Amino acid sequence: MNFVTFVIDVFLHLDTHLSAIITQYGAWTYGLMFFVIFMETGFVVTPFLPGDSLIFAAGTFAALGSLNIWLLFILLAAAAVLGDTANYWIGHYLGDRAYNIKWIKKEYLDRTHAFFEKHGGKTIFLARFVPIVRTFAPFVAGIGRMSYSYFFSYNVFGGILWVALFTFAGYFFGNIPFIRDHFSMVIIAIILISLVPMGFEAWRSRRESKQTKQAEA
Repeated sequence: MNFVTFVIDVFLHLDTHLSAIITQYGAWTYGLMFFVIFMETGFVVTPFLPGDSLIFAAGTFAALGSLNIWLLFILLAAAAVLGDTANYWIGHYLGDRAYNIKWIKKEYLDRTHAFFEKHGGKTIFLARFVPIVRTFAPFVAGIGRMSYSYFFSYNVFGGILWVALFTFAGYFFGNIPFIRDHFSMVIIAIILISLVPMGFEAWRSRRESKQTKQAEA
């Protein structure tokens, strides 16, 4: 099984993998999930890690009593806030040199920069709900030398709301028979819905660019 296949398998069968981890590692599962969320939000090289789907799945296991919902919420919210903070300072340290690093996709940096052009500081909040952009937003904010106090307020509010939304969605809805029996489909739906804001922005930007060119012609 190659790396891409492995990642896809983890996403689609996250409930099975998380169940096995809880059974094998018990309380250490909290630390593992903290680490995954911190990495997904904290380093631009790990946008492939599960974010929304992991938090949702964890919420479903909390509903079954396998995990403590409040401890889960507090730890994952802390991981999300601390991850963005680390990512911001890495970007701040690298500055424009980040655009010359080969293993950082310039396409993602440019796409996130476009989000900042459109939404300003609100990007830090909005990006929480968009895979890949979520990982790159704090990094680009650091590169652009956004005021840390300004960044921090959006970071904390966005991180807490993001984790709360998916944790408690999993807690209250994850064990509905239909959702439990079609968990892979639900995970795919979560990923697709998360991509809607980014897709809409891309479509609107292309439309506005096309209209501008037509007006100039």
